Amino acid sequence: MLKKLFTFFAALLLTGTSFADNAVIPIATQPQAAALTPAAPTLNAQGYILIDANSGKVLAEKNADVHMEPASLTKLMTMYVISNALKNGSLRLDDKVRISKKAWQTGGSRMFVKVNDEVSVRDLLQGIIVASGNDAAVAMAEHLAGTEEAFAAVMNAEAKTIGMTNSHFMDSNGLPNPEHYSSPRDLALLAQAIIKNFPNDYKLYSEKWFTYNDIRQPNRNRLLWRFPAADGLKTGHTDSAGYCLVGSATKDGMRIISVIMGSPSDEIRTEESIRLLTYGFRFFETHKLYNANIALTQARVWKGKQKEIPLGLTEDFYATVPMNQYKNIQATLSFNTQIKAPVTKGQSYGTVNVMLNNQIIATKPLVALVDNPKGGFFRSMTDSVRYSFNKLFSHSTEKANNG
Repeated sequence: MLKKLFTFFAALLLTGTSFADNAVIPIATQPQAAALTPAAPTLNAQGYILIDANSGKVLAEKNADVHMEPASLTKLMTMYVISNALKNGSLRLDDKVRISKKAWQTGGSRMFVKVNDEVSVRDLLQGIIVASGNDAAVAMAEHLAGTEEAFAAVMNAEAKTIGMTNSHFMDSNGLPNPEHYSSPRDLALLAQAIIKNFPNDYKLYSEKWFTYNDIRQPNRNRLLWRFPAADGLKTGHTDSAGYCLVGSATKDGMRIISVIMGSPSDEIRTEESIRLLTYGFRFFETHKLYNANIALTQARVWKGKQKEIPLGLTEDFYATVPMNQYKNIQATLSFNTQIKAPVTKGQSYGTVNVMLNNQIIATKPLVALVDNPKGGFFRSMTDSVRYSFNKLFSHSTEKANNG
């Protein structure tokens, strides 16, 4: 009799307060048989990587974390800093930049600006991306930071925020320097950040030609002519670095990024990039599973002003899987703690795990989508009793099930 009363009052107090620590979110039905995914092609390069731009999934790699000379791929980091300045309003496309003697004298590929010319930021950006102008890169570095050395410090600080752990920049253009290096993985992360954070500026990377002072120059990225899905990003070359290329292409809603470093020729870096991109599109597919800031579940909050809060994601959730395997994936929510007020928006209270063939292939933090401060005295008292009964009842049930 006593046991029945205990069960009754516990159930009364615990209504809507389950301690369940996981739940399954349906994604797709009608599972399909697993398809064979061949190994990635072996490329003629010192290092390379292929990733999905949205999910970040690595599809192929070799020496992806080895320090290598980036040559003019450096200008992607230069452009990242410039695009960030445009985005925050400290720089405008119509601003005029005075060309210094140092910028004019910089060797290598050039936009062919002249000393004391007043050149618009818009023209200099095209000069950096399309013509790979070292003179344009130095001019922008000096305009934004006073000196190229100070600009390099900004580049390194921004690289850390992106997660580029194997990169160090000494200048804005990538001329040979033993202390100037990057890696295929870092440059893929940089390309991913450019695509995500600066979509308006990204359009510049697909321009095939640029004319300045009656000098017409082609974009050295031959992918723009040879691979219809390609729309970026940048080439690089010095005698010591070899031929390098960061490419990106989009097809059927899927965007992938390739990085080739240390190829022996312009022709080889282009053809190897095409092989890598073709492999990605042919054998993988990417799907958007959940939108950011949409509640995936409601979670009980103890002693909060509101009894429940919505939990979801801070960014859209994409998953990349082998071709024809989308219908075989499952998603689960895992809660790592009981939630007590106060709750801060953006705080993590669990994870969303996506599984394929019983293996986790992607995961994201499950966060509070709203604030929830502590409730009043009555809520605090009643929740204290409910919480105690919850723990006691859950423990008793567990013992009974195990007995």
